[in-house]
Amino acid sequence: MTVLRVVLGDQLTRSVAALRDVDRSADTVLIAEVTAEATYVRHHPKKIAFLFAAMRHFADALRTEGLAVDYVTLDDPANAGSLRDEVVRAVARHGASRIVCTFPGEWRVLDDMRGWEAAAGVPVEIREDDRFLCSRAEFAAWAGDRRQLRMEYFYREMRRRHRLLMDGDAPAGGQWNYDAENRRPPPRDLVPPTPLRVTPDATTAAVLDLVRGRFGNHFGDLEPFWFPVTRADAEAAFERFVETALPLFGDYQDAMKRGEPTLWHAVCGLHLNAGLLDPLALCRRVEGEWRAGRVPLNAAEGFIRQILGWREYVRGIYWLKMPAYATTNHLAADRPLPDFWWTGETDMACLAEAIGQTKREAYAHHIQRLMVTGNFALIAGLRPAEVEAWYLAVYADAYEWVELPNVHGMVLFADGGVLGSKPYAASGKYIDRMSDYCDGCRYDVSAALGPDACPMNALYWDFMARNEGRLRGNPRLRNPYATMDRMGPERIAALRAQAGRFLDTLTPRG
Repeated sequence: MTVLRVVLGDQLTRSVAALRDVDRSADTVLIAEVTAEATYVRHHPKKIAFLFAAMRHFADALRTEGLAVDYVTLDDPANAGSLRDEVVRAVARHGASRIVCTFPGEWRVLDDMRGWEAAAGVPVEIREDDRFLCSRAEFAAWAGDRRQLRMEYFYREMRRRHRLLMDGDAPAGGQWNYDAENRRPPPRDLVPPTPLRVTPDATTAAVLDLVRGRFGNHFGDLEPFWFPVTRADAEAAFERFVETALPLFGDYQDAMKRGEPTLWHAVCGLHLNAGLLDPLALCRRVEGEWRAGRVPLNAAEGFIRQILGWREYVRGIYWLKMPAYATTNHLAADRPLPDFWWTGETDMACLAEAIGQTKREAYAHHIQRLMVTGNFALIAGLRPAEVEAWYLAVYADAYEWVELPNVHGMVLFADGGVLGSKPYAASGKYIDRMSDYCDGCRYDVSAALGPDACPMNALYWDFMARNEGRLRGNPRLRNPYATMDRMGPERIAALRAQAGRFLDTLTPRG
């Protein structure tokens, strides 16, 4: 009897659990493009195109291997529009006796999967997704009854477990974390390398036509489309990063520069999260470059910490705390998302640059997300659910398991400190130090009051005052509150009035 092997759009690897024991002579692999998955948030057209193109190329690779693939395109007249309905149709079409799938990346999809058995009338096996380096059970065991779930300690355990950047039982170089060496501002005269840009083939071009017709009214530019969409091209793109960008990645990973969307970043998150790259293989490749003396330790450690540390950690938090995690709002933020988040049309040069780049590329690096758009969302008190829906929609690497903890916890502190030990709030001085965005901006980053003052400055102190009852006791905020005390009530009142006038100019999306 046929077993229906269901592969989701972010599970595009031959080693995925659902395909591990596939019977070429009897089983059928189902891969489906469905409207519901493209529109539960209004995903960036480039994100949709990337996934559909990668899915079609992956299906072709499976067919080349001799597997029977039932691929349902979005424009198939019989397409039922949802993953569950396509599974039910495929069970009937192939006379499947059972369904095998892999644990998904989002709570809502897991909830849907749990209803497939009743809907299709056959047993459903949901296998653990072992592409990750820490299982849900292992993370829950690590979390145990710890009062604080700090990433740094999880990261050290992962380094030990996977023997990455270790000298015996000690961390390479004598310390675990080289983040302090990874905060250099952008050099004005150093030209960053260009990532590998792949010309769309016929399969991808057909997807671009489809997405242009169906989702052209979504936020974001579809073209130019340059993302690699096959495993071979994703691996080649990563090799380009290793050879041209990794040596300086550590120094400049927090830098931002006008007109330079990728700088020294790998732009590999979309490939990792879709299954086209293997996280452990990437970490070992980077470690090998350090051991060979071709890259400095701060670069290798900084990259590995992003993959082995943060990526695994936020997934662990997501599955440990969901679904209640998404509903918390520790700072009682309730301002609607401003319209300019969907247009990029604002006089604040930093936000115009970050949002404009996001619109063009479906990509921004982690500091742009945390300290530009994220910092503004935090200090302006934007509603967590609206901010999170935006981040989920606009970035090609965004799935809820990785997006929600990063935005809800790291960016917005909406979880009250489950993920981060303090809110990452900053004035315009941080952005000025780490970027060239403030050069020529309509606002003066050195001023806090007056019509030309950078709004980030007054918003920062308004945020600190507004949340004083919740945050003053945080030991990591002792210095800002001491500074606020020295300012005196009249100065704080003036800053808060300045912030209020700016916030009153923000209009929500119509």
